[in-house]
Amino acid sequence: MAPRRDLSEARIAVVGGGLAGIAATVALAQAGATIELFEARRRLGGRATSYRDPGSGELVDHCQHVSMGCCTNLADFCRRVGIDNLFRHDRRLHFFGPDGARHDLEAARWLPAPAHLGPALARLRYLSLAERCQVARAMWHLMRTPLVDDPGGPTAGEWLRAQGQSARVLERFWTVVLVSALSETLERASLYYTRKVFVDGFLNHRDGYVLEVPGAALDALYGSPLETWLERHRVALHTGTPIGSVDAHDDEVLLQSREGPARRFDYVILALPWHTVGNVCASPLRARLPELDGLQELEGVPITGVHLWFDTELTTLPHAVLVGGLSQWLFRRPAQSTAPPGEHYYQVVISASRDLAGRNRNEITGAIHEELARVFPDAGRAKLLRAKIVTEQNAVFSPRPGIDRWRPRQQTSVPTVALAGDWTATGWPATMEGAVRSGYLAAEAALARFGREQRLLQGNLPPGICSRLLVR
Repeated sequence: MAPRRDLSEARIAVVGGGLAGIAATVALAQAGATIELFEARRRLGGRATSYRDPGSGELVDHCQHVSMGCCTNLADFCRRVGIDNLFRHDRRLHFFGPDGARHDLEAARWLPAPAHLGPALARLRYLSLAERCQVARAMWHLMRTPLVDDPGGPTAGEWLRAQGQSARVLERFWTVVLVSALSETLERASLYYTRKVFVDGFLNHRDGYVLEVPGAALDALYGSPLETWLERHRVALHTGTPIGSVDAHDDEVLLQSREGPARRFDYVILALPWHTVGNVCASPLRARLPELDGLQELEGVPITGVHLWFDTELTTLPHAVLVGGLSQWLFRRPAQSTAPPGEHYYQVVISASRDLAGRNRNEITGAIHEELARVFPDAGRAKLLRAKIVTEQNAVFSPRPGIDRWRPRQQTSVPTVALAGDWTATGWPATMEGAVRSGYLAAEAALARFGREQRLLQGNLPPGICSRLLVR
């Protein structure tokens, strides 16, 4: 099979229907390539999926996914496929201190970045004035500490303690922000990604911190709307089709599904999790992919979603950040049309949830119910109708110091093979934004293979004038 150099004649396979694979597929389809997308499950979305709750009939996300205003590539992807209107934009973040008092975080209209959140941070009165000054000093040093790459170095906790941050400030401020953003503890997360969260999310642009929450279940977001889009753009979608092996040479790719004959392609993008991608590579191909040798260094981190149905409405707030307890975030979603009357659904998200391993289910839900009762008076009177705990053990990879040395680029040593996934080299931690970035970069590699140099990756939000002067 002679190699095709013209994109209009090339056949490209994408293996994996998570967000990275979908993003690569969408970008290539819009460029005019002939694409076939293979997904082992019956539906698209990867980790961003839902299930049908038998008690209410509602679609419930396994774990709540959120984005931020700084996630420019995810926003671009959503615009491309026409689902950008399904996200809610929360400009006011609702923090609840250990005493149950509410503190809202919102940008001041009259201040430019990076000072736009300063007044709101100054009003976090579950911290003393001296503790708020500690936070301000550390944030100043953080934005004045340039980090070009991630060579290793200190963890977030080590660096913050060196900046004079007390144990209470670490627990009540830095842990609250960073564990949710990085899905890792301060003692394990790298300073490099800590700085990235604060610079991109809170310092460079006024809108970087804005919380963007899907207004529909993830299956409704990434399910039928995407399938319709793919069909309209003539993408051959093969769901429920696990790939048994992939072999590749310099001029062709051979895909063997677990059922049916082998299929030939000109290029393949492997958009699978880091802990499974090597399993589909045939031995000759695996021997030619040294990029995969370091993937055993990537460590999975669990994220837990605790689904709760009460007989009473706890709050009408769309979300709450809960400080100083087991619960980290609470999300409320208005009842769907299928929900029984008198039921109210909430989800508590616990990132880096290693400590939950081995704990009794009733103990976990009981502790969360008690925490909610300290924050929302109606929770103390509410009856918990039922609960479900869902933990994704390898939800993300741990962004520990030096991890980037093990994250491979999208174009591999084999000219007909690319990789995609938030675990590849994107410069971002494991997020939906990182997944889309990887998909776009893999699509750029595929286009370059067939003589089309095209930039798909979107730039970051442009820093404000003051941010350009102050943030190094």
